[in-house]
Amino acid sequence: MSNGENIMLILSSPSGAGKTTLTKKIQQKYPNFKISVSLTTRTPRSNEVNGVDYHFVSKKKFEELINKNKFYEYAKIFGNYYGTLKENVDKVIKNNDILFDIDWQGTKQLSKFKNLKLIKIYLITDNKEELKNRLIKRNQNTNDEIEKRFKCFDEDIKHWCDYDYIIVNKNLDICFKQIESIISVSKSNFVISSRTIQ
Repeated sequence: MSNGENIMLILSSPSGAGKTTLTKKIQQKYPNFKISVSLTTRTPRSNEVNGVDYHFVSKKKFEELINKNKFYEYAKIFGNYYGTLKENVDKVIKNNDILFDIDWQGTKQLSKFKNLKLIKIYLITDNKEELKNRLIKRNQNTNDEIEKRFKCFDEDIKHWCDYDYIIVNKNLDICFKQIESIISVSKSNFVISSRTIQ
């Protein structure tokens, strides 16, 4: 499916650990990385643009796509569906690397497709209270939503073992440099592997 060199980088984390910020930072510095834009049934936030942040669709439309087996992965999170369309990924990977900002459920499903060249990174804060502080500071959720996301922390971190790398995001710049190193090594390894196979 891919040209032997393009990779798929997954960033997952509990809510508030910085994955969306880091995903955008990677894309800004490395234009060859394209962010996989998920479909979702949730309502857009005031600063979100349809087709850029998410493709916003109805629950009925989403469930039709599930029934037609159109997703590489999908999950229901906090009452809303999120998913990655096969068609979108297959098109982008031909000429670009892809960034996924998805949770552990999506990562587990993507991992079943052995032809996908996945690099899986899990981001975490150094403690739960720091995570809660970040959720409050970003001012994107109601108090009830913050509590729900905070309570999911213990379940989320049980899935560390599904990832290739775990990074504690204490400092955004340091964390970004660690991700850059992982990308560099991973790209080199896939090129060598591809040449060996050929």
